[in-house]
Amino acid sequence: MQFYLLLSGFGFLVAFSVLPLLTGYCAASYGRSFWVWFMLGWVLPILSFLVLFTLIARRYLDQGERLLEEAKEILAAAEAAEVRH
Repeated sequence: MQFYLLLSGFGFLVAFSVLPLLTGYCAASYGRSFWVWFMLGWVLPILSFLVLFTLIARRYLDQGERLLEEAKEILAAAEAAEVRH
């Protein structure tokens, strides 16, 4: 009986940590802190994912932000080409 409770508790923790891990991974891939968003995912699982999704969507829907990202990529490519020569 105790083994079953221990195993089911471990299964619950693994299942419950999927959304915080996903939130942390998405945050890290967009330049935000993995650990901050992972902890927010544990405390407020659904809400933290929705807030992160909103922040990322707002970033891509803003024309100025998109142009800034494109300019950064162009400058990085130009610097890389300049270093090679």
